[in-house]
Amino acid sequence: QVQLVESGGGLVQAGGSLRLSCAASGDTFSTYTMGWFRQAPGKEREIVARISWSGGSTYYADSVKGRFTISRDNAKNTVYLQMNSLKPEDTAVYVCRADKVIGVRPYEYWGQGTQVTISS
Repeated sequence: QVQLVESGGGLVQAGGSLRLSCAASGDTFSTYTMGWFRQAPGKEREIVARISWSGGSTYYADSVKGRFTISRDNAKNTVYLQMNSLKPEDTAVYVCRADKVIGVRPYEYWGQGTQVTISS
């Protein structure tokens, strides 16, 4: 199992920046693909960004491309989300996820989330 704890959320003005962290413990962090998701009030959870186990491959939702950067430090068992040029529509609870597949069995773990609020 993997335990995930997010931090770094808060209230910032539009145009500002935040850096989210997700610290993992338990199973071997470097074997998991890591992702950041977000859920705004009244909306479905959506993917923000993903990063492969090695960090060599990343994916971003169109809405955050060019503004957000996902990275990971396997030595520190931590994944980061650098968020720049923040907009009010980025307001949401941000949650990190660890996932991998061994054979045909998927493994998926979620953190509790951290609130990000962007004021206009």
